[in-house]
Amino acid sequence: MARKFFVGGNFKMNGTIKSITEIVENLNKAQLDPNVEVVIAPPALYLLLVREHVRKEIGVAAQNVFDKPNGAFTGEISVSQLKDSGIDWVILGHSERRTILRESDETVASKTKFATENGVSVIWCCGESLEQREAGKTLEVIASQLSALKAQISDWSKIVIAYEPIWAIGTGKVATTEQAQEVHASIRAWLAKEVSQSVADETRILYGGSVSEKNCKDLSKEKDIDGFLVGGASLKPAFVDIINCKA
Repeated sequence: MARKFFVGGNFKMNGTIKSITEIVENLNKAQLDPNVEVVIAPPALYLLLVREHVRKEIGVAAQNVFDKPNGAFTGEISVSQLKDSGIDWVILGHSERRTILRESDETVASKTKFATENGVSVIWCCGESLEQREAGKTLEVIASQLSALKAQISDWSKIVIAYEPIWAIGTGKVATTEQAQEVHASIRAWLAKEVSQSVADETRILYGGSVSEKNCKDLSKEKDIDGFLVGGASLKPAFVDIINCKA
């Protein structure tokens, strides 16, 4: 079964009611490739606004979720609250949360387990720092992140993997198509060896890290790159060009 191309837009901590409404209006009127699954992730405050107004075939993702049922967890959002609000996706393990907010591989895995077991799909992020890449540890770091995930989950069908080299996020530096393909192929090989061939064949692996309308076409031609997780460019009209890069 062919893997459906996937483009996610991570707005991060950006946007206002006005600017996010404009992004939604732009997506609603655009001609989007019907063979691409699109999911956008506004800040939590705007999730309901976006879900209410964006065309129904576009998915909406939270940028975080907690790994416990509703209760005394001030400042957190639960999986059931996302579902109640029509939010079917969540981004977990983004490097900004791993590094700035000190989320461990185990915490990310626990959140992923709770989300997927309770009906919310996950864009699960992994990636290495510049120091780790220069030390030749890229594949080792990602294997460690994947191992922590595998220790807690058995159903991979609700997971999309996003490889985001930390050194390329928001820096303007982009992994070459060859560098990106090499890591994507190694992730797929890890899945085949450690999980199963069917999970390796079916799991979509996205590239993230300064993806733009200028580099997306070349990246999308690589056989193990199944889409993108887009940061800053998802706030711009060019996001439509990235969605349509295979059209």
